[in-house]
Order: sequence, then C-alpha cells, then structure tokens
Amino acid sequence: MANSTILLDYWPSMFCMRARVALREKGVVFEAREEDLTNKSPLLLQSNPIHKKVPVLIHNGKPVCESLNVVQYVDEAWSDKNPFFPSDPYGKAQARFWADFVDKKFSDAQFKIWGKKGEEQAAGVKEFIEAVKILEAELGDKPYFGGDSFGYVDIALITFYSWFGAYEKFGNFSIEAESPKLIAWAKRCMEKESVSKSLPDQEKIVAYAAEFRKNNL
Repeated sequence: MANSTILLDYWPSMFCMRARVALREKGVVFEAREEDLTNKSPLLLQSNPIHKKVPVLIHNGKPVCESLNVVQYVDEAWSDKNPFFPSDPYGKAQARFWADFVDKKFSDAQFKIWGKKGEEQAAGVKEFIEAVKILEAELGDKPYFGGDSFGYVDIALITFYSWFGAYEKFGNFSIEAESPKLIAWAKRCMEKESVSKSLPDQEKIVAYAAEFRKNNL
C-alpha cells in the first residue's frame, strides 16, 4: 500500500477515460478495475457512497470521486511532470470554466443524441453543435486548449471523441463538417500515447450505444 493506485473504471465511460488519460499523462502505474454497473462492487459502494458512480481513484487507500476532481487530484499528487494547468491564477480559472462548460453543456447534449429519440434527440443534436462551435471558437488557432501544451480542458473534452462515431451515426450529422478545427485538435490529441491508450475504438462505442438503444428505447 506504500504507493497503491487503483482506478474503479468502466470502459465506455468518457468520465473514466479522463482519469485514465490523466494518470498516463503523468506516467503513473495504476490498476484499472472494471466495474459492472448493474452489480456494483462493495469497494465502489464503500468508496463513493454518495453518488455510487465511477470513476473513483483510490490512492494509497483514500478514494477520490468525480472525474474532473480526479484529474485535478492527479495533477497535484504527481506535480513533478506535465502540469495540467497554467501557472497563473487567471489561466487556471479559465481552464476550470471551460471544463465546467464541457460537463454542463456538452455532456447533456451528447447523451440526448445517442440515448434518446425524436424531438429530444433533435434538440440534443442542435445543442451539441452549438456547444462544439463555442468550443471551437475558444480553441481558435491554438494547438491545444491550454495553448502549446496538452492540459486540463483537453483532458476534459478529448474523451468524448471516442463517442463521435456514435453521435454521427445516431444523430445523422457530420461533426467535421460543423467543426473542422475541433476534429483536427482531436486527431492531434490522439497522437499522444496517454490518449490513444485510454480511449476505446469508435466502432466499439457505436456497438455499445446501439445495444443501449435496442434495450432502452
């Protein structure tokens, strides 16, 4: 237990992917334990009794919950390399703002695209495209949201990229047509091993979403 790092994980979750990317970006050796969300483990229920959700990072026996909180914890606990935040307070505040935007605007919209149908789904596509265009404007001509370095906002957003194929298939639209700069950014992020090793193949996610739709819609 001297330096034990366990991630309670669920492979298709973009929120769990954030934790995976953050840990790998810091070069942390960790054990990923896949959860069955229909039969949650005693460790998950004990580690996150409030929300009972993944991801949970258990570092030296202490649980850290909620994906963006986990990413910040990883940045501070392994502060010796690849900082996720700018050094100035304003830059940090901006990064937190945009990561929160991704959670509030992007997360809700994307679920409507693959997890709903009819008017709700159509509304999700519209909200998603609006959010994408706002994010693309914020990215501008920078290589990453953090400027020249891959950071907090990039980690918050890139994990949704593994779902883009599902959004396009079930929402019947092209993300690249709407937002070419964001797709170029995503491909740039995917060149990083910390990202490519942490995100499942898009076709695997499409199959997962199709199964969800078959069973729930």
